[in-house]
Amino acid sequence: VADGQKVVFEVECPLGKNDARRWTLNATQEQIGSVPLRLKVKDESGQVVEEATTQVHVASADAGKSRDITLLIVGDSLTHASAYPNEVARLLTLPGNPRWTMIGTHKPAGVATGVAHEGYGGWTWASFTSRFDPKNPEPGYTGSSPFVFANGEPPQGTLDVARYFTERAGGKTPDFITIMLGINDCFSFNPDDPRQLDERIDGVFKEADKLIAEFRRAAPQATIGVCLTTPGNSRDAAFVANYNDRYTRWGWRRIQHCLVERQLAHFGNREADRVCIIPTELNLDVTDGYPENNAVHPNATGYQQVGATIYCWLKSRLAE
Repeated sequence: VADGQKVVFEVECPLGKNDARRWTLNATQEQIGSVPLRLKVKDESGQVVEEATTQVHVASADAGKSRDITLLIVGDSLTHASAYPNEVARLLTLPGNPRWTMIGTHKPAGVATGVAHEGYGGWTWASFTSRFDPKNPEPGYTGSSPFVFANGEPPQGTLDVARYFTERAGGKTPDFITIMLGINDCFSFNPDDPRQLDERIDGVFKEADKLIAEFRRAAPQATIGVCLTTPGNSRDAAFVANYNDRYTRWGWRRIQHCLVERQLAHFGNREADRVCIIPTELNLDVTDGYPENNAVHPNATGYQQVGATIYCWLKSRLAE
């Protein structure tokens, strides 16, 4: 498709419905199972220029009802806001769900009852694997990673998630770990240099692999969900309001698209190792789910959509 050419997206699926801006599905118990979905991209003349197929899996509303589960939620400022962890907790509290516990050292203002996480504004994958302040070794926004501990004299930071579970999580090991990172890792990359962009994303994935490997070592039975990096606000004005001309919507859109493609390739097809992708970018409305003046942080509606996606992912895992 040529630059600037308009395209139309069409969804073919036995379930759900198309409207002007999206395809939606409010599944029922009668629709439990899997059905095919085909996505077509058409140009202005109506010709199909690209298409792909996938499967829609509908899980039972009472999946995991008799279980007790423990969750660890890790992320950046979108997690620090606590809105989507609160929504996950609200949904899990509805009838037909397992009994749940969230572990975490961070409980900022606004967290709902029982909600805790490890979400800090501005943090990256590398922040969680290596951030350590010998003068302030306790976990926190300006201190050290909750997964890094003082070791030696003078003290050096050591990544030790098993110790985190023992000392900072009340001895609990999570059944599910969700990780939403990537914006701060990649936001300042140059979208006009594809080679450099790929090289820098390689570096991000090295830190991601380090953290995931440590989670796996400390919690071998946990299912780890990597959230695909969410798209930004559809409004150029939101980027102008936040960054003036330093970072643009078109620039971040290209970086985010490349990052999600790389995430799909890097983290996909690893279910056998209990590593899964959570498609958090699919259910976030980039217009109605954002305020007019914020480039990458959703409004209440958008955060609820992110929370609903993570909840649905949890239900799909519990159904298995």
